[in-house]
Amino acid sequence: MTALADATIEQVNALGAVTEMLVEVERTISSMQAVRDGFLAVGSRLAVDVAQQAASRDEAELALRTVAAEFAAALRVSDRTVQRRMTDASFLVERFPRVWRALGAGLISAGHARVICDAGAHLDDPRDRDAYSGEVLGFAETESPNRVARMARRVAERYQSRPIGERHKDARAKRGVWVKDLPDGMAELGMTGPAALVHGAFDRITAMAKTVQKQTVQEQSNPTRADAGGDSRESAFGPAADAARTAGRPTGDTVSKDPRTLGQIRADLTLDMLLTGTPAGHDTAAGLLAAITATVSVTVPVTTLMGAGTTPAELNGRTPIDPDTARRLAGAASGWDRILTHPISGALLAVDRYRPGADLKRHLRARDQRCRFPTCGYPPSDCDIDHHHDAAHGGATTAENLGHLCRRHHTLKHQTPWHVEPLTGGLYAWTSPTGRTYIDTPPPPHTITFTEDDTPPPF
Repeated sequence: MTALADATIEQVNALGAVTEMLVEVERTISSMQAVRDGFLAVGSRLAVDVAQQAASRDEAELALRTVAAEFAAALRVSDRTVQRRMTDASFLVERFPRVWRALGAGLISAGHARVICDAGAHLDDPRDRDAYSGEVLGFAETESPNRVARMARRVAERYQSRPIGERHKDARAKRGVWVKDLPDGMAELGMTGPAALVHGAFDRITAMAKTVQKQTVQEQSNPTRADAGGDSRESAFGPAADAARTAGRPTGDTVSKDPRTLGQIRADLTLDMLLTGTPAGHDTAAGLLAAITATVSVTVPVTTLMGAGTTPAELNGRTPIDPDTARRLAGAASGWDRILTHPISGALLAVDRYRPGADLKRHLRARDQRCRFPTCGYPPSDCDIDHHHDAAHGGATTAENLGHLCRRHHTLKHQTPWHVEPLTGGLYAWTSPTGRTYIDTPPPPHTITFTEDDTPPPF
């Protein structure tokens, strides 16, 4: 342990004082951002009032531009930027006033407000929006925006007037692919499509990229696939690009790792498969990349799976998907986990599987759903399973002594004065170098909560 381990008491106290001041500054910034949004919303309202007197739609747009130009000239900012800010501010102030007030009180940040509004954007009933806002704000006051975004999408689904299956059919009509030109001879390829397919494609690309990153490259004096009796295929990017990628690598019997980052490998593989249909230019000699398939995790209440419920399924614990897609994925799966929860509180009771497997790992994934450091949202698939009390010092390999930590926070736990103590109910108590304690609570499983008059379905 090195970081801050040798710090003096005065230095630790100074860090604590700076932390307190930073928190107060952030609260002040949030409050001032709410004030600014209020003035921008007033400007937008003035433009609307003028627009109502206009004889045409063009004149209404000009009224908004006029107000935006007035603000922009005074602030020395582009009027297009100001007009976008006015639209966003009006959306927050008028449709989510409860969230705006929480921002003004410094209880949440602008990032929290944005994800809450985005998740509830399609709620048309003001009473639903208010109830939704109140429910999510209680969670947002103690969690980071990335965690709030997931919870907000889940909560918003309960207030939707139309089932997700109907909305998904409408949303599919908006699927598409686009290109945006960038400087320096680059371009950006974007796509909107069904979540299950997009996440599946990204998972497959990531698995391929990690395989490339881990493997070592053996190069001989004149290595060719043809000499080995294999298929002599060129990269989709051409021999010049292949030469550039291998430039600087040692020859002979030397072994070296691929120098590209994970993101760069993802990009190369994506274009390779789009242009050739297979990862031809980057596959291994044994064809390992082409054999990799996508893996997605779907959580679906049993009543929805049976067709008797309307609660939507969730993909990778992040976004709702329609029941038809969830049923197709469940039907094609070779095995799936069953999560047993308390019928009233929804607390996790046990995890089992119809086929034998690593029960403890599945239990931890179902319980944690993400890295257990406060504010972190990395999914379990990108985390290590960590012993709170080191196994080398007698720590037991049990659910009470294990938890998911991403590599960044796993390192933080072991190599800095940060300390974590497991509490009852799956709670984690993290203590910072300055002595502050932060409690991390595992998110509730995505299940149906039954009332006392309901009878839970048999498992």
